[in-house]
Amino acid sequence: MDNVPLLTQSKSLLLATLHWLRDLMFSVLIAILVILFVYQPVKVEGTSMMPSLEDQERIFINKFIYRFGMGDIGRGDTVVFFYPTDPSKSFIKRVIGLPGDRVQVVDAVVILNGRALDEPYVPPAYRDGQSVAESVVPNEHFFVLGDHRSSSNDSRSWGSVHRRHIYGKAVFIYWPPEKMGLLR
Repeated sequence: MDNVPLLTQSKSLLLATLHWLRDLMFSVLIAILVILFVYQPVKVEGTSMMPSLEDQERIFINKFIYRFGMGDIGRGDTVVFFYPTDPSKSFIKRVIGLPGDRVQVVDAVVILNGRALDEPYVPPAYRDGQSVAESVVPNEHFFVLGDHRSSSNDSRSWGSVHRRHIYGKAVFIYWPPEKMGLLR
């Protein structure tokens, strides 16, 4: 009779362990689904988006918003996309021109549809003297630029980015802790 409480304890411990393992597996599955389809952590590499994003910062990108039509790609969005000439690489840049927009750069000033674009996110020290002839952004394409224009490889060099190459919107900085917050 003394073994009955011990047997009951063993069954309870086994049952609790099985429930814990089930919950752990369910949590891992949900985390994998979230990372695959909704939010993905990304490490910023390079200085082309300074001062908004700096080298080695960690951000979350929302992959769901553009993939399933939950939101349109908008001017000013910071997007992550496969580099058009080498899809094994990803770039992060700011959307400047939407399909149908006329974009031109004259002595480092972006002219959008005939008007100078107000870009408070580009400090004067980060502008370069580069000029680019006016072009119309094709349908399903976006003209993207880095915020640090003098160190950015962007649409000025290789043209606009097709919609199918854009796979996420940068939304949140989580590292370093002092910069943690929503990305603007």
